Amino acid sequence: MKRLLGWAMCLAFALTLLGCSTAAEHREAVRADDAGRLSAGKVQREIRMGMTSAEVAEALGSPNVVATDENRREVWVYDRIATEHAYSASSGGVAALILAGFTGSVAGGGGVLPNFLKSAGASSTSQRTLTVIIKFTEDHRVRDFAYRQSSF
Repeated sequence: MKRLLGWAMCLAFALTLLGCSTAAEHREAVRADDAGRLSAGKVQREIRMGMTSAEVAEALGSPNVVATDENRREVWVYDRIATEHAYSASSGGVAALILAGFTGSVAGGGGVLPNFLKSAGASSTSQRTLTVIIKFTEDHRVRDFAYRQSSF
């Protein structure tokens, strides 16, 4: 009986450890795939002086704003804002009750294992912004570009 009780307590402890994940692990699990999204790195890799407006549109997609400067040359503005909310909660463990049915008796025919329960939670909110400005020549080729990103 003591041996069985010892094994049950070991199993309860092992299950407690397996059932818990950290908030960081939960956040990583729900994070969106960033492949194909507009980023400062993508602008640095893809945009070059002299590119045509068609090549820019293929690389970055459609701009949010198309305007003209004082000389009637096109200016494209990409303005992106991302808000990320992450909430993580985990609980794990074992609450077991051993009842009668074993040979011998523990506390009058049945015994209780202590609860091995653990819970944790965390939440966070963050925002990222990216603004890209691309200026074109009269013949629709990139003459200048700039970007600014922030995270808070």
